[in-house]
Amino acid sequence: MFKKLYPDMYVNSLKDIPLEKLKKMGKKSFILDLDNTVTAWNSNEVDEEIYSWFVNIKKEGFKVCLLSNNVEERVLSVANSLGIPYICRAGKPRRGSFYRALSILESYPDETVVVGDQIFTDILGGNRAGMFTILVVPIARREFIGTKIARSLEYLIVRRLKKYLGDNQEITDI
Repeated sequence: MFKKLYPDMYVNSLKDIPLEKLKKMGKKSFILDLDNTVTAWNSNEVDEEIYSWFVNIKKEGFKVCLLSNNVEERVLSVANSLGIPYICRAGKPRRGSFYRALSILESYPDETVVVGDQIFTDILGGNRAGMFTILVVPIARREFIGTKIARSLEYLIVRRLKKYLGDNQEITDI
C-alpha cells in the first residue's frame, strides 16, 4: 500500500527533471501540479527559469497539461501565460482528473509523467492512474494550512522512502 505513496523520482525543481532520460523511457507528456510546483503558492507569477523550462519541453516535443485542485481563474491565468491546457478543481488524488488530462494530451498512462510537490495528491493520484511520478521540492514554504498539516505526514513518508531507496539510482537523493 505504501508503494503508491512513493514517487519514481525526486528532484529539487522542474529544471532538474532529466528530459532526455524520460524521452528514452518513452515518455511523451507531462501532467503538472500548479502551486509550489510551477509557481509559488497562490501566485500567478511564473519564474523566468521555469518559463524557459516550459518553452524547452514543448520544443523537445513533450505535451503538457496543468492539473490543479485550485479554482479556474487562477489556473487559467498561469496556463494562458504558458500556452498550455489545464484542468482546475481536479479533486486530486482521484484518478478521474488524471484520465481527463490524458484525454486532453492524447496520451496513455505509460507515456505520461506526473510532477508535483505533494505526496497525498500528486504522487498518490499519478501512481493510482498508472503514471510515472516525480516529486519536487516545494518552491516556497508559504502554503495552504491543509497542506502544512499534510506535510508533517509527508515527512514521515520521505524518511521511510530514503530507507526504501537505498542505492537505487532511479530516484535522485532526497
